[in-house]
Amino acid sequence: MSRIGKMPIVIPAGVEFSVDDANIVTIKGKKGELKQQVDPDIKLELKDGELNVTRPTDQKRHKSMHGLYRSLVANMVTGVSEGFIKELELEGVGYRCNNTGQLLELLLGYSHPIYFYVPDDVKLETKMEKGQRPYIRLESCDKQLIGQVAAKIRAFRKPEPYKGKGVRFKGEVLRKKAGKTAAK
Repeated sequence: MSRIGKMPIVIPAGVEFSVDDANIVTIKGKKGELKQQVDPDIKLELKDGELNVTRPTDQKRHKSMHGLYRSLVANMVTGVSEGFIKELELEGVGYRCNNTGQLLELLLGYSHPIYFYVPDDVKLETKMEKGQRPYIRLESCDKQLIGQVAAKIRAFRKPEPYKGKGVRFKGEVLRKKAGKTAAK
């Protein structure tokens, strides 16, 4: 049996769980509401505040979906109860960030500013303080969406391996390369 799939999901107080006839799981909490289509073969059972995910057989397809859907539903429960946060830093001379509502403006050393519209489900906050690196904070209940948005922002200027300039996740450790040495 799948180690991840057989672990029960604890449903915290204030979180509502429901499954409709089309096998769409709906989870509501204080941070929002999320929906996920689940394969018809995978069964979800709620007992005593714990959600168990079961599979019908030991076929390879069922085994692979067992752990997948358990993880997806567990992330949904965590998202609507606690939420997810991604923090990015800008490293480089003249690198700046600013937001107007959900529109993020980035100055990353190109000849033009980069404008990126962040989806409404993601809460955006930017901070620029003297002596500190420019900082972008993303908050959402959907783990997949926030990860995709953060990766897209990082892709505008990935950290380069020599000086480390670029957009990086907060706390990310980069392996720096040695530059060219003198000829003599």
